[in-house]
Amino acid sequence: MNNTKISLTAIVPVHNEELFLKDSIDRLLKINIVDQIIVVDDCSTDNSLSILNELESQNKKLKVFQSNSNVGKGGAIKIGFDNISSEYVIIHDADLEYNPNDIYKLFEKILPTKDNFILGTRFTSKSKHQIYRRTYFANKFLSLLFSILYSIKVTDLATCYKLIPSDFLKNSKFIENGFTIEVELLAKYLKINKKYCEVPISYVARSYEEGKKIKFSDGIKYIFAIFKYRMI
Repeated sequence: MNNTKISLTAIVPVHNEELFLKDSIDRLLKINIVDQIIVVDDCSTDNSLSILNELESQNKKLKVFQSNSNVGKGGAIKIGFDNISSEYVIIHDADLEYNPNDIYKLFEKILPTKDNFILGTRFTSKSKHQIYRRTYFANKFLSLLFSILYSIKVTDLATCYKLIPSDFLKNSKFIENGFTIEVELLAKYLKINKKYCEVPISYVARSYEEGKKIKFSDGIKYIFAIFKYRMI
C-alpha cells in the first residue's frame, strides 16, 4: 500500500475571507492528493459565500456548507468532520498564510513513520516563516507549556496544518468552538495514541488589517484549554 491510495479531505473554515478566498481555494485545488475539499462558511457577512457557491459550481471536488450561526473556527471545523468520507483529514485556513504544497510533506509521513497524527510546524530550523515577534513567542510559550504537561515535545501547538485520521474524528466528541479546537484535537488524540510527528512547513503571516482574527484573549483561552484537557 502506498500513499497515493490513501484518501484525503481538506476542511476549510471560512469567515469573511472575500479578499483571499478564491486564491486560497484555487491553490488547494491544485494539490492532487486532496480528494475532496469541504468548505464551511461560518455565517460570513461579506461576499465569501457567493464566491464559494461559484467555485463549487465549477469544481466537483468542492463541497460548501454553511453554519446556522457564527460558531467560530472550531464549530465550523466540526461541521466539516460530520461530512467526511476519506481516511484522513487536513485542516486548511482560507487565507494565504499557509502554502498548500506543504500538504505533500505531511502526507508522505502517514505510512513510513506510522505516526498518524501529523503536525505542520512553523518553528524548526528547517521551517520558512514570516511571523510577528509576539505571535512567535506566544506560540513558543504555549507549545512549551503543552509539552511539559503532556510529557511530549510539540513545537507548534497552534498550527493550522494538522493531518488527522478520520476514524479518530468520527469516534470522538469535540466541544471547542473557537481556536482552542487546536488544543482539544491533539490532547484527545494523545490520550489514545502517543504516536505523532511534526513536519517543517512555510508560513507568511498576514496583518490584522488584512483580516487576521486570533487575539491575545485567544492565547489565554489556549492556556485554560491546555490545563483542562490534561485533567479530563
